[in-house]
Amino acid sequence: MNRPISRLFLVVLVMFALLVAFTSRWTIFDASALKANADNKLPGLEQQYVQRGEIVADDGTTVLADSVREPDGIYEREYPFGQLFAAPIGYYNPYNCCAGLEAYRNGVLAGSPPQQSSITDQLEGKRTSGDEVVTTLDAHAQQVAYAGLAGRPGAVVAIVPSTGAIRVFADSPTYDPNAVRSHSAFAALQADKTTAPLFNRVTAAGYAPGSSFKVVTAIAAIDTGKYTPQSIINGNSPITVSGQPLANDGGTSYGNVTLSDALTNSINTVYAQVALRVGAPTLQTYMDRLGFYSKLPIDLPADELAESGVVYPGRAGYLPLTSGADVGRVGIGEGGLEVTPLQMAMVAAAVANGGRLMVPHLTQAIVNPDGQTVQTIAPSLYSTVMKPSTAQQVGLMMENVVNDGTGTAAALAGVTVAGKTGTAQDCTNPAVPACALSQVWFIAYAPVTNPKIAIAVTLEHQDGFGGTIAAPIAKQVLEALGIGSGG
Repeated sequence: MNRPISRLFLVVLVMFALLVAFTSRWTIFDASALKANADNKLPGLEQQYVQRGEIVADDGTTVLADSVREPDGIYEREYPFGQLFAAPIGYYNPYNCCAGLEAYRNGVLAGSPPQQSSITDQLEGKRTSGDEVVTTLDAHAQQVAYAGLAGRPGAVVAIVPSTGAIRVFADSPTYDPNAVRSHSAFAALQADKTTAPLFNRVTAAGYAPGSSFKVVTAIAAIDTGKYTPQSIINGNSPITVSGQPLANDGGTSYGNVTLSDALTNSINTVYAQVALRVGAPTLQTYMDRLGFYSKLPIDLPADELAESGVVYPGRAGYLPLTSGADVGRVGIGEGGLEVTPLQMAMVAAAVANGGRLMVPHLTQAIVNPDGQTVQTIAPSLYSTVMKPSTAQQVGLMMENVVNDGTGTAAALAGVTVAGKTGTAQDCTNPAVPACALSQVWFIAYAPVTNPKIAIAVTLEHQDGFGGTIAAPIAKQVLEALGIGSGG
């Protein structure tokens, strides 16, 4: 072989090697990165030919999300209830991505492991289909929760204390996930910063809990043995806390009262003193056990979750109580404390379940296209928060709140309800001067004996109190879930 031919052969060999290298890069080594590239539209095209699995309610038959085949052979995601389940279910679109359970369970919904119907498969008539996700959500109670919110910004979340199963997950304002099919409609949802319909208030909003947090302070006080429900504390008003006056609602002075009576009447000056005596390190220990200062392990994407904790003025993020917090005011749900509605429902659930806090979850089971259950979500312990005796004592104190105190609007005929109201200053509405409106709360569980449901209700920008605005909504949802006369 002469030299020119040898050089030509070498050039051809090098070019062939480069062709193999680049082909292997895109088809094997960098295939995942290529599919994930936002500019690559092929995965979105392929996914349109996948019959995505259904998402159904807790009864296993009520369809919350479905894939419907269009005449051209592609599948469109449809949400029969529109806005009703947008907060927990989220949305899915091959090009606009996904949120909620649609995102968290994307693998099984698209096929397990995730499948795509390739162009070759389509030509051969082959199609893939995903698994069904059975949720823990109750469709009727969800409707009742939204009716109670009546379009007002806020949230309702209800949990089975013994398992962590979430029965109601309502967030207002919300959106219609069917609109995500349209690029312009989806862009409008993203651009709406006034009502923030895509923002998940149940798991990501930071609200001052007000007096509903006194339940946490009571847990720490009793479980450590520093107090009993019958301990006597002076409830006069005002007192000085962290160099500033702190008063009871209406400036009422109560004199010497028991810790239990102080919860019944929501006496600020008592619980501020209790928090100070319990101390920042101990109070934070109980907050940690309840899930504060951590993103809660619910089956939703991490970017839809927020921590609960204390925010200090001028400093970013949630910082430990021992870093200089006004512990007295934190003990009554103020002092820069922010919580999510899910977090406060978990506080009630921990008391209801004898001090054992279960991991909250929205998924009940995964069922394959053949109707076989391939995964069941078993109850899982998050932490042991308190002794069973503490939970019983705090529960009885909360029962008194509903029987004789600020939460009487949540009372159910023939059923004992344990609850706590909360009313915190709401300074987030610039149209209302001097923090004149309130963030209102009610957390509860029922029945007190053998609890079935724990609940948290909160509403933004309200002219009123937790006991008169939030508590009636909780009552309606409890009834819708079979607690009391509405069951």
